[in-house]
Amino acid sequence: MTIKPYLHEVKYYECDRMGITHHSNYIRFMEEARVDWMDQLDYGFDRMEAEGVVSPVVAVECHYKHTTTFKDIIEIKVSVAETSPLKITFAYTMSVAGKTVCTATSTHCFLENGRPVSLEKRFPELFANIQNLDK
Repeated sequence: MTIKPYLHEVKYYECDRMGITHHSNYIRFMEEARVDWMDQLDYGFDRMEAEGVVSPVVAVECHYKHTTTFKDIIEIKVSVAETSPLKITFAYTMSVAGKTVCTATSTHCFLENGRPVSLEKRFPELFANIQNLDK
């Protein structure tokens, strides 16, 4: 299965006084893209949460390459950089018109009733789908 990139159009309110997209918004863009990615696997975060599992962020890293501005369309490609039964690290490549503007990662764990849960055991079909992406 191949996941389609997520597209985000930069909003006016996402820009600072210099007219440049504020750096903090890229974290939000990553979340939008990650939610879309899970939806494309037919296992959205809403479904996971309805079944009692949450997936908090435990680490984020961003590398800003070029600025973006109001009305730019940012294409966000999400992939899995690393996975284990307890954690998943997503990699993001954000580009505008083919030019990379930001690369980033976010790492997430899985909790049920506040305790770590194995994605492999709790959601074996989802875990298998993630392991087999683009293979």
